[in-house]
Amino acid sequence: MSQARLIDGTAVARRIVEETAKRAADLTARTGVTPCLATVLVGEDPASVTYVRMKQNRSRKAGIASRHVALPAATTTEELVAVLGELSADPAVHGILLQHPVGEHIDERAAFEAIAPEKDVDGVTFASFATMSFGLPGFVSCTPGGILRLLDAYDVDPAGKRAVVVGRSAILGKPAGMLLLARDATVTYCHSRTRDLSAVVREADIVVAAVGRPRLIRGQDIKPGAVVLDAGYNEGNVGDVDFDTAVERASLITPVPGGVGPMTIAVLLEQTVTAAARQLGA
Repeated sequence: MSQARLIDGTAVARRIVEETAKRAADLTARTGVTPCLATVLVGEDPASVTYVRMKQNRSRKAGIASRHVALPAATTTEELVAVLGELSADPAVHGILLQHPVGEHIDERAAFEAIAPEKDVDGVTFASFATMSFGLPGFVSCTPGGILRLLDAYDVDPAGKRAVVVGRSAILGKPAGMLLLARDATVTYCHSRTRDLSAVVREADIVVAAVGRPRLIRGQDIKPGAVVLDAGYNEGNVGDVDFDTAVERASLITPVPGGVGPMTIAVLLEQTVTAAARQLGA
């Protein structure tokens, strides 16, 4: 069997951001208001600092204003909730991103729920999960939303296919499964308690790896011709899939980096402009 075709997330993301920039410019021209994304960072985790800076740079290139709130690592849950509440009430802010992780001493769920649903452009609140699950207007979790956009870009229709999601986090694994289910895939969730993970993965037409364990899924676990979407990112630019062996069996596969990652920011920016348009009634 020939090697899998690579899914170029960088190219797909670029097209989304270009279209988003046009929408942002049009919205600003019509309303006089520039869409604004507020980012909130607790502490100075180097990876988080880098991610936030990257999101700010991409925002500017897409014609989206960015406001950054840097909080000390000792910030309490109550203090963080108050900041997010203020941003939610500020009409000049259209989208809010709380960079996670926020520190073990903070109740992350309480912080997420302080974000107004209409400004939850990262898709992390209970309200967003519910609208995602029921197919109602709202905002999707950005990485799962990006994964579905990659499937669309490469003409992969999930309907009737067996999809296996490895990972069950509230903002990646669970919503990825719900979005696939909404597209008529038959979805199986796997996790640390799954017995014989390899056997389950071998049945999958679509594999979403989102567990945060380097090279957990091996090439021998991949059904020949399956589509593999690796949302893992581990030290050394390594995903959750053993790429070198999986590429020999899959039909389509995302590289790490350059696959799922760029899509997360693209969807975030797209949803920020959508949020601004809804809030401005434009």
